[in-house]
Amino acid sequence: MGWSCVVARAVAVLLMLSRVSALTSDIFAAGKSDKEILDNLLKNSRYDKRLLPPVDDPEFCCGLTSPNDTDNQNNIGLPSLRPRSHNRGVLTVNVSVLLLSLASPDESSLKYEVEFLLQQQWYDPRLRYSNQSHYDFLNAIHHHEDIWLPDTYFIMHGDFKDPIIPMHFALRIYRNGTINYLMRRHLILSCQGSLNIFPFDDPLCSFALESISYEQSAITYVWKNDEDTLRKSPSLTTLNAYLIQNQTIPCPIKASWRDCHTADGITLYEDDEELTCNLCQRRFEEQGNYSCLEVDLIFTRDRSFYFTTVFIPGIILVTSSFITFWLEWNAVPARVMIGVTTMLNFFTTSNGFRSTLPVVSNLTAMNVWDGVCMCFIYASLLEFVCVNYVGRKRPLHNVVYRPGENPVTQRLPAVLSRIGIILASPLGDKKRESTTAADLVTCTACTGAPGSCTHTANNGGVSEVRKKEPPHPIRVAKTIDVIARFTFPTAYAVFLIFFFIHYKAFS
Repeated sequence: MGWSCVVARAVAVLLMLSRVSALTSDIFAAGKSDKEILDNLLKNSRYDKRLLPPVDDPEFCCGLTSPNDTDNQNNIGLPSLRPRSHNRGVLTVNVSVLLLSLASPDESSLKYEVEFLLQQQWYDPRLRYSNQSHYDFLNAIHHHEDIWLPDTYFIMHGDFKDPIIPMHFALRIYRNGTINYLMRRHLILSCQGSLNIFPFDDPLCSFALESISYEQSAITYVWKNDEDTLRKSPSLTTLNAYLIQNQTIPCPIKASWRDCHTADGITLYEDDEELTCNLCQRRFEEQGNYSCLEVDLIFTRDRSFYFTTVFIPGIILVTSSFITFWLEWNAVPARVMIGVTTMLNFFTTSNGFRSTLPVVSNLTAMNVWDGVCMCFIYASLLEFVCVNYVGRKRPLHNVVYRPGENPVTQRLPAVLSRIGIILASPLGDKKRESTTAADLVTCTACTGAPGSCTHTANNGGVSEVRKKEPPHPIRVAKTIDVIARFTFPTAYAVFLIFFFIHYKAFS
């Protein structure tokens, strides 16, 4: 009775083993579809997605080996009898990025939209399948919820344009157990720009990839083929985004968002200028060493746009205000129209452009440009006011005779008085002979004011001593215009050279 039970149990075990062997041998048969192969690979008895892919110990999970391993063909589907080392090893995830499109809402924005394909590739020996299958790879897009995937986290200043869970992805499993996970991402990045030299700055957009839960002792991210730059799609499209440089590097130690503070809340580093990846913003209680990869995108601005929109129109308006220096000093309507019109046009142009800029206080370059240009336009208008005032000022010799009066009739009493004095003198007869028309002309040239024209006898002759007259106001006004014709353009040219060199406009 006892022996019969033992024999029956042995027969049952042999039948079960033969059935399991038959089933497992047919898993990778040539007639099987990729869905059937995946269904068998992902059975709970073979695969557990909660565990990382084993690296150093392929039997860590289930004691299973590849169907191609001839030394273990008798143990397919059965747990290994060897002691498990539980040495999982470090899983290497190869990462590559393919840029698809770059866009920015406008020229002056610091927000950039970056669309790319993120490829992650790793090795999972549990998903190897036999060469008997005619599939070079298995399309596991409908089995992605049953497969272990890296918990990649994006560290960035910005947001996702599409949902966090990607809707467009591909998941392929190759014969040797290599898994290729490809997903499309669309990020809206808030970039860092040097607004103090805007619009001559080069915005820097950075984002990083990191495992959210596995430390570097379990998972290591590396750039595929040690690529130091991103790959660009042949159909790469750009809109208001001018990429001049990109780089792919491991994250600096100070860049990790986890290591900003210690467990006690003490800041480990405070000098932001030394941070090459300023992504550290919040405290994370759990400390650890996590693998991280960083992407830096350096953009530039379309400087020809700013020259044609801001700087060249500003130069034209400022130099147009200098035209008034070549007009007559008393051309009041023309000079007023040019000065006021250029000032109003500059205000309108400047305000229209600034309405598109971010409302910040450190736009140093633009503030300097607008302030200096306004000062030159306003100074040219003040120069006209000064010239007009000086030119209309009444000269000193106009105190005696007024415009419109005859200067000959005005000076006639003084001439007649002088002739009477000469005739009444004892030497009148002799003086009468020596008095000539030249004396009269000389006297008529006097201003008639007391002490303005005196005569003294010198060796029997008459000499005239006249005071030096001040320069005429009209002559002073014209002199001011002549000086302004050279000083204003020269000073503005010096400012332009200094401005564009200092703010690296042509770098």
